[in-house]
Amino acid sequence: MKRFLYLSLAVSLLLIVPSARAQGLGESEHVNVGVLGNFVRLSDGSLNMAGIGARFSVNVAPVVQLEAESAYDFEQGFSRGFTDSTTGTVSIERTNLRVLDGLFGPKLQTNKGPVRLFATAKGGFMNFNVSHAPATFSTVGNAFENLRGSNIYGVFYPGAGVEAFWGPIGLRLDVGDEMFFRNGAHNNLRVSFGPTIRF
Repeated sequence: MKRFLYLSLAVSLLLIVPSARAQGLGESEHVNVGVLGNFVRLSDGSLNMAGIGARFSVNVAPVVQLEAESAYDFEQGFSRGFTDSTTGTVSIERTNLRVLDGLFGPKLQTNKGPVRLFATAKGGFMNFNVSHAPATFSTVGNAFENLRGSNIYGVFYPGAGVEAFWGPIGLRLDVGDEMFFRNGAHNNLRVSFGPTIRF
């Protein structure tokens, strides 16, 4: 599985670099770089996962970008409750489940103006792991280093959103369905929000 991921990354770079060079990165609006806060509602187990991520996109046409992104979800909670004849209690508890994902695909966007709508359809992977480690940069790095084929599932992410720019600085909101495939499709709500910079 690691060989497939490395091969996918190499092919992606071979597609992105020539198109970016042909457009001249010194001109405006050819590259977007951003960070994001990520929320995924896993339908299996009703877990709320939250984390951080980053994305990079390059224009290949005025309304089309190729985009790569990854997120690490390290916060999770689930609710548990009971009722009896006299009282009921609901509690929110934590698990040690962590989720790492990587997505790549086209983003179709409106071309002009400070506010842009977009739609995307990306493919990639989702890795589930269990960890007691604190949420630090080294923990995220270790998650990439320790990817194992047995915990990696294929993902399809159709989504849509909006970007609002003030000069080169903007904010972006995405909403979509991050479907992973394990004995059929598992639909999961995904919402991401964060700043982005365009060059």
